[in-house]
Amino acid sequence: MRIGDLDLGDQSLFLAPMEDITDPSFRYLCKKYGADVMYTEFISSDGLIRDGAKSVKKLDIFDYERPMGIQLYGHLVESMVEATHRAVEARPDIIDINFGCPVRKIANRGAGAGMLANIPLMMEMTRAIVEASSIPVTVKTRLGWDDQHKIIVEVAEQLQDQGIKALTIHGRTRAQMYKGTADWTLIGDVKKNPRMHIPIIGNGDISKPVEARQAFDRYGVDGIMIGRAAVGKPWLFKHIKHYLHTGELLPEPTVSEKVDMARMQFEKSLEFKEGPVGIYEMRRHFSNYFKGLPHFKEMRIKLLTSLDVDEIFSMLEQIRELYGNERPEVDGGFWDK
Repeated sequence: MRIGDLDLGDQSLFLAPMEDITDPSFRYLCKKYGADVMYTEFISSDGLIRDGAKSVKKLDIFDYERPMGIQLYGHLVESMVEATHRAVEARPDIIDINFGCPVRKIANRGAGAGMLANIPLMMEMTRAIVEASSIPVTVKTRLGWDDQHKIIVEVAEQLQDQGIKALTIHGRTRAQMYKGTADWTLIGDVKKNPRMHIPIIGNGDISKPVEARQAFDRYGVDGIMIGRAAVGKPWLFKHIKHYLHTGELLPEPTVSEKVDMARMQFEKSLEFKEGPVGIYEMRRHFSNYFKGLPHFKEMRIKLLTSLDVDEIFSMLEQIRELYGNERPEVDGGFWDK
């Protein structure tokens, strides 16, 4: 699989860009455990060109993370082009356009998945960004706006014609948000289309090694992008790769091993974030690292409410002492009930 001059090998695994989740601390763990390609949190083009502190900070990438992509979203062609120039200066390996975010405040103003309601503008913007970028441009989008407008097969051809080097497809419509089940059938139809020659990356509901193997075998995709399922489970990339290569399922990490990972990520979060932000943004990860532990409610509440760094580290060690070598197996991410 190639994206421009990047040779990514076969059956590549991608970490999806997720707001307030795919920060450097989480990316550090995902890279350590086998993610082939990662992306920043998505960046507002308006925020970037106005030098918004949060948007500019998201441009920080590190050589050990490569290959790295910067994902941009916006509803104005001119702003997106200017933001592309700014993003390229940060020296990523890929510029990715977000045509997939379904969140109302983004989609309703025509950005993210909102572009699925204005295909001519989507194509105009894509072409302008490709022309403005000196590095490969890719796109992430969805099947369509709703069940009555699943237009991804046609849209994929048109996006390819604008010069993108790879396409990621989330197997839901904008109307579905993150509900229901991802439909990979149309992702497979895009990949099987004889007109398509760029890599196709599938996204949606891959949370186990067996599901990853089935997606590669059934739908022929070149890569798989994993998002919510990796939150609190950065080892998922390693487990998928091991299964793809050997057919063997690795055991769930012990609680002690999860404590080591959670500590490492928390240390990185404190290193990269100022003030209590490094604590706040670890909470959803902590919740998933230790999901499924019996009689854990009281300690969980303390872990997710404390603002004392030393106390949090102490609680992590208490979790190790209490649960040690247990291997609770839990499906899904923090969105799941």
